[in-house]
Amino acid sequence: MKIALINENSQAAKNAVICNALKKVVEPMGHEVFNYGMYTAEDGCQLTYVQIGILAAVLLNSGAADYVITGCGTGEGAMLACNSFPGVICGHVEDALDAYTFAQINDGNAIAIPFAKGFGWGGDLNLEYIFEKPYVEESGQGYPRERAVPEQRNKKILDEVKKHTYRDLTDILKDLDPELVKGALSGEKYKEFFYANCRCDKIAAAVKEIIGE
Repeated sequence: MKIALINENSQAAKNAVICNALKKVVEPMGHEVFNYGMYTAEDGCQLTYVQIGILAAVLLNSGAADYVITGCGTGEGAMLACNSFPGVICGHVEDALDAYTFAQINDGNAIAIPFAKGFGWGGDLNLEYIFEKPYVEESGQGYPRERAVPEQRNKKILDEVKKHTYRDLTDILKDLDPELVKGALSGEKYKEFFYANCRCDKIAAAVKEIIGE
């Protein structure tokens, strides 16, 4: 699985701590981590939580990433921004139980974590516990297991609803403020990671057009 890490500007200083915790947990499981930044608070590309949603949607819908780990001060803004786009089901996760139940009940592809609120002593350990739970077993099996059938049915219903309540991502990107989109796709390693892993020619072409390539 290709896991993308995205930090917004208010929590960019924690990127190394978050990335190290993520890699420590998921790389032994056989997953790859792609750190899309922000890497420091002084990065030239300053991502807002709204731009996190844009970047996450591009990565997930294009197949450049299978899962997105993101967040902001409270995690709420990043979660709302991600869920504003098609192809993204993002949960708000504060602890390992949130991470596990979201994976098993909601079977999403992104989580938004509060990297400021409640992030104190042992914050790095809490991240490790969180990062373990979405991948510890197959997602979408239901919790508790006797609730698996209705939960899986509801997830399929949600997927169908989202097909009708969102437009094609390339149309959305073209209608957004071009500078907003360019800013979301201007990270230091964005081009290196995205083009190497993108599996959707239509989204790749739209991205090239927007960023002027």
